[in-house]
Parts: sequence; C-alpha cells; structure tokens
Amino acid sequence: MNRHLLLPLVLCALAAPALAADSPRGGAPSSGVYLVQEGFVDAGGVLIYYQSLGKGEPLVVLHGGPGASHDYFLPYLLPLMRHHRLIFIDERGSGRSEALADAKGYTVENMVEDVEAVRRQLGLGKIDLLGHSYGGVLAQAYALKYQGNLAHLVLCSTFSSTQAMNEVFVRMKEKMAPELRERIAKLEAEGLFGHGKDFEKNRYTNDYMTAAWGEGYFPYLYQGRPDPNFDPASSGKVPWDLYREMWGSHGEFIIDGNLKSVEYTDRLATIHVPTLITAGDHDECDPSLARTMHERIGGSKLVVLPGSGHMTFVDQPGLFISTVDEFLRGASRK
Repeated sequence: MNRHLLLPLVLCALAAPALAADSPRGGAPSSGVYLVQEGFVDAGGVLIYYQSLGKGEPLVVLHGGPGASHDYFLPYLLPLMRHHRLIFIDERGSGRSEALADAKGYTVENMVEDVEAVRRQLGLGKIDLLGHSYGGVLAQAYALKYQGNLAHLVLCSTFSSTQAMNEVFVRMKEKMAPELRERIAKLEAEGLFGHGKDFEKNRYTNDYMTAAWGEGYFPYLYQGRPDPNFDPASSGKVPWDLYREMWGSHGEFIIDGNLKSVEYTDRLATIHVPTLITAGDHDECDPSLARTMHERIGGSKLVVLPGSGHMTFVDQPGLFISTVDEFLRGASRK
C-alpha cells in the first residue's frame, strides 16, 4: 500500500443532522458542542488510526505500552478539548491501527515517521505533542528529529534512558515484600511464555500478571484514586508480538527488547521548544528520571504531582489538566 490514503470516517458528518434538528430553526450546533472525527492515515503503507475532537491549536497525544491504545486517556483528558484540538492516535500495531506481519517493524524510529505522517497528511502545521509513559519516549524521539514541527512538548511519566529505567526496576524489586519478590523471581526463572493451553502460550501466565502488574506495579500506578476496575489480566490484552519485540521477553522488571536502544539523555540539550515534564511522586517512572530530563532540556518546566502514581491524570485529574492547559496556553507559540 504505497498510495498515501486518507480514509476519514467522519462522525461529525453523521452527527450533524441530529444536532441541527435539535437547534433553533435547524441551525448549526452551539459553541458548547464538540464534534468527533476519526479516520486512518496511510503512513508509508501502515494504516494509523486517529481521533480528533475539540477546538484550538492541535495537541497530538501519544499513548504508552508499548502496545496500549489511546482509550486509557479517556475520559480523563477530555477537558483539554475546550481549548485545544485533541488528536489521539493508536500507534502501529496498537488499538485500531494496522498490525504488522513482521514484528521487526515495531521500532521507535518507525513510529516517529507514523506521527509525522499523521501531522503532515492531516495538515496540522506546528503541533503541540504530549506523550505518556512509552509515548513520552516516542515524543522525545520525534522532537529529536522533527523539532521544527513542534510548538510545545509535554513529557509525562516517562524516561530518556532505558538503562536508568532498568535501575529503577531493580530498586522497585528491592522494596517488594520478600514473598512477592521470590514469587516473581521463580516465575521469571521458569520462563514467562509457553505455559498452559495452546491459547495461553504466547502471553504471560495469569499468575505472573497478578504478581507483576497486580501486586508489583500497582502501588506505582495509582495513589490517591486507585482504579477500582483495574484488572491485571485485562492489562495482558496487548499485541504480544509488538510488546515482546519492544519490551522484551524476560519480564516486567527489565527492558531488554529493542527499547534498550533508547538512550536520549545526552541529546536532550538539543531540544529548544517549550517543554513541560510531569511525573507522579509515586510514579513507576521515578521522579528522578523526570529531574534528569528537566536538567538537560534548557528552560523546561518540571511538575511532580503529589499523591500520584504513573496514572497522574487519574490520581490528580484537575491538577493534571490545569498544569498542561496553562503551560500550553501560557508558553509562547513560535
């Protein structure tokens, strides 16, 4: 698929007649109505799903995982659409975007080109770019290559060095209760794939998902407002070929897939766009990682949200939204 297709599935076109019927004399929707547009952009042969909503300067939002989707941002980021045109994307292989037959194509570098294709084909001009977790890694990589296309950069609960992130995981395991640490070590030593029935063999076992995500990670995901619907097994509904290629196959507490090439810290000083860096004070991506990025990106702003884990916009929704909104609207747009 080398033709550069833009395949809009424009929900606003579907919604407009109903809205018009409810408005005076069938006129246009009021200024308090926010329509949704979704579609696909052909990024060099890979169809990338996008969803656009809101009014104002474009704010492209990149999700984590790798291999999650934009859905976990909703409804938490919706208030930003009052002043910004939000463009969520699902990265290649994730959510509603096209999956690849060859997992070798799941790289940060390729995903940077996907983001650029979305910006260019949607005619967005200069964009504000927000990345969370792995999405923050992707946002840094985009800034390092396409800085001229950015007006603002927002890096949330992320890292600029896989080596430093792996050191955080070591400390995280040291702080675990001995029984949990030993249980995780035993499961990892037995190998994390190939167990159970045929349909279970290409993913983590339920025991490991519970131990790693449900017990090991949970204190670093949420603090003030833990999600009562959090389910470790649901966290395992990811594109596993993508996840193993990028994160690795040896467990949650070491990144040894192709993300081990992410060592951006010494290059961050070349970023000169207004940059906001956020983290939770109990973040899986330890605040020390955010401080390092803050020190390297000249003029950047650092905000550590209190009572927050990795999901800062869940723990502190009002503070997160106001922090991002005020930064984007207050910093100069060149």
